[in-house]
Amino acid sequence: MARVSTTPQRGGVALAVLTALLVSGCADTRPAASPTPAASLPPAAPTTPVPVPAGDPAARAAALVGRLADEDLVGQVLMPYAYGDAATQVSPGSAAGNRSLAGVDTPAQMIEKYRLGGLILVGFSADDPTKGNQETTNVDNPKQVRALTSGLREAAADLPAGAAPFLIGTDQEHGVVTRITDGVTLLPSALAAGAAGKPELTEAAWRAAGTELAAMGVNVDFAPVADVLATRSTVIGSRSYGADPKAAGAQVGGAVRGLQAAGVAATLKHFPGHGHSATDSHTDLPVLDQPRTTLEAGAWVPFRAGVDAGALAVMSGHLDVRAVDPGTPATFSHKLLTGVLREQLGFKGVVITDGMNMAPAKRWSPGEAAVRALTAGNDLILMPPHVGKAYDGLLAALRDGSLPRARLVEAVTRVLTMKFTLAGRATPDLSTLATPAHRDAAGKLAAAAVTVLRGPCGAPVRGPVTVTSSDGRGHTRAALTEALTSAGVRVVPKGGTVVHLVGYGDGTDDLRADAAVTVAMDTPYVLAKAASPTLLATYSSSRPSMTALARVLAGKAAPTGRSPVPVPGLPATTCAG
Repeated sequence: MARVSTTPQRGGVALAVLTALLVSGCADTRPAASPTPAASLPPAAPTTPVPVPAGDPAARAAALVGRLADEDLVGQVLMPYAYGDAATQVSPGSAAGNRSLAGVDTPAQMIEKYRLGGLILVGFSADDPTKGNQETTNVDNPKQVRALTSGLREAAADLPAGAAPFLIGTDQEHGVVTRITDGVTLLPSALAAGAAGKPELTEAAWRAAGTELAAMGVNVDFAPVADVLATRSTVIGSRSYGADPKAAGAQVGGAVRGLQAAGVAATLKHFPGHGHSATDSHTDLPVLDQPRTTLEAGAWVPFRAGVDAGALAVMSGHLDVRAVDPGTPATFSHKLLTGVLREQLGFKGVVITDGMNMAPAKRWSPGEAAVRALTAGNDLILMPPHVGKAYDGLLAALRDGSLPRARLVEAVTRVLTMKFTLAGRATPDLSTLATPAHRDAAGKLAAAAVTVLRGPCGAPVRGPVTVTSSDGRGHTRAALTEALTSAGVRVVPKGGTVVHLVGYGDGTDDLRADAAVTVAMDTPYVLAKAASPTLLATYSSSRPSMTALARVLAGKAAPTGRSPVPVPGLPATTCAG
């Protein structure tokens, strides 16, 4: 395939409190003025690197921010996505996608033109965005990701803010939202960790996962999900650690400590609690109609735990919290982002919007939405639907006064402080990926999660086994078949004791009446309708989870998990463990 090539011009984890830079009036939420076209703006300032002294991250940030031009200040609060599997050479389809998104051909050109603070790596393609992993996605394999991130940092190095590490993030939650899947250690889902109930195992597993992200050049993970699963939300589902706020908070704290011990910033999401609504914020504005006291005792508990664990970032959600700021998405709510998150929960770090290409944020133009989000208290604008329009809108608003300079300076200072907090760590080698130690950490967490909700705690199958599944995913059946064989269980194509795997459905169409064992590999709610004498849950279809399930089925391991969400008519477990 022909490719477009462009060579760019070369040239501890707690945040300090930035009290010297907090200025009254930062919360101005006036609508943004109409963006001034880039062509009519004053000429851009020179892109000369600004040296900064060594020392405390907050002091380094303050020294740098005071010497940045307006263009650099605006660029530092933008974290868009770009198409392509490399920084400077992309497919024609990716080049066309980047031109539509930002008026440039390559990710490197996007960084240079808009002086960006960071980029998010995505798993979709401009060539064919309906498919999973195409040639031109950002995240095809670890070697490609490492080369891409190196190229992105090279493009940012000679910008005025280049002394601070470039932010590269991705949604590596593990479970159903996992961008990099090939050649890495895959952890079980958050709900599986909640079932295991051992934060120390969660911390060890996430330290392994964080080390692998760092080896690929990723320094921000948009994880862990701190949402309490208070509804049967399918958009959150097994991404949550469970329905109990305190238990979920302990798990969130473990994930934060593990990630950040590896030098990767953790991001608590989706504040103020997407699990309290079943509506999908990609397409609609979910309403949280619970009283404030309910949210304080439920939704906000894991966020406080993550803050207390030192999380460097929080993602604001497109959520309408009627008890606090009715009708205003939290992304654009000063009352929630400042009044609750900062003043009540004590968060001092970087607030990042959820994707600004989602429906609730697209009620405004990209420029006006970016200004509104920043004035509400966000520090990083994630995935604007048009980078150039967001940049132009912010720059125009800064120059006409509708975006208070003090608010922008405060946001950039927080972003730079996080960057300098992440600075100075050696990048692990790719040989650290999927090591035996990392696989062992994932395996221990998966093993502790397996739950029996009905049936014996000992070996539930006798004789040959036939594995079936509701979702047609042959790779999952193959993983369980392989693990069962290794555990000494004979697997036959048909005629054996049926072990039926249920994926992401929640209805009787996903069940088999003749199954001796039904296993929920996602949320366990479907088990309430299952007739099988033995019901198990792994909460995850990862290979470690299938290995752990096989050992339980073979009687070689005890199922010690407890369901972290209530299943009507079933106990949390039938086993004493």
